[in-house]
Amino acid sequence: MEIERKYLVTDPPRECFSHPFRTIEQAYLCTDPVVRIRREDSEYYLTYKGRGLLAREEYNLPLHEAAYRHLLPKADGIILTKKRYRIPLDGTSLVIELDVFSGAYEGLMLAEVEFPDEEAALAFTPPVWFGRDVTFTGEYQNSRLALKQM
Repeated sequence: MEIERKYLVTDPPRECFSHPFRTIEQAYLCTDPVVRIRREDSEYYLTYKGRGLLAREEYNLPLHEAAYRHLLPKADGIILTKKRYRIPLDGTSLVIELDVFSGAYEGLMLAEVEFPDEEAALAFTPPVWFGRDVTFTGEYQNSRLALKQM
């Protein structure tokens, strides 16, 4: 089960970019249910995600590069590219995943925080640099971004 909150970010602190990041490329074979393929640096995954905004089922299966390359042309919409910075949230065991998009969504930044349960997610007070909470709108779900450029 994935339980996360998502925020639109416009002006993150400069120190965010000093944290480690991974380069991600992902595409969607289906958006209802979500079936995604992802290259994260040199690792490859196929992911199934159930319906939901705050909480939903998520299953990741490893792929070989050849399988990823075979599936990539079958994807719907555009291929999303981004850098994901992992930033520890001070005073907690939580981690901020700051996605900085390139390509079709150059300049878009989204922050996600995953939680152990829905109660913790609903009680979360975001850092002041987080922008609008877009968790419950679904407008910034990556599967939607892949189908429609902003």
